[in-house]
Amino acid sequence: MTYRPLSCAEYTYQDYRLVPIRYEDREAIRAWRNAQLQVLRQAAPLTAEQQDAYFQRVVLPLFEQEQPGQLLFSLLHQGELVAYGGLVHIAWLDGRAEVSFLAAPARVAEAATYRRDFLAHLCLLGQVAFEDLKLNRLFTETYDIRPAHVAILEEAGFRLEGRLRQHVRPTPDTFADSLMHGQLAADYATAFGITL
Repeated sequence: MTYRPLSCAEYTYQDYRLVPIRYEDREAIRAWRNAQLQVLRQAAPLTAEQQDAYFQRVVLPLFEQEQPGQLLFSLLHQGELVAYGGLVHIAWLDGRAEVSFLAAPARVAEAATYRRDFLAHLCLLGQVAFEDLKLNRLFTETYDIRPAHVAILEEAGFRLEGRLRQHVRPTPDTFADSLMHGQLAADYATAFGITL
């Protein structure tokens, strides 16, 4: 099963495959989200029932829409689910989308593994966004408590475009800035050595 606007059922880069989000991955994704609330725009842990309802009510209908508001993917490394994410808040008329990404906590804990996974995800999302959908721009919002994540974004051609000071409260006792990064098709092509 694939999304209507896409010309491919999967995208590949080295040992990685990006495939439209799989229903069977919902429980692993729920566990990952609950374990990493500090870096997400999610206020409370998700129950299995809430996750099932979200997939039924929101995710599955996306596959039939001509211009869905989001395209979610499972990231596989050598056939194993290691992360998920995609293009969210898609503005089709303006040719832009926000990047989302969340990896398995064990992979996040290993800096080199996380870097490889995230770079592969960004390369593959660029294939989707710039090569397949012909979008103009991708953007991200990252809390400044994640310097390694920010460094990987910048390595992949995302440019810092702004800082929202004390914009979020990742824990009850602290505020964090939100860093806004953007990537144009030319930035993507330069970062990954691709001709568009």
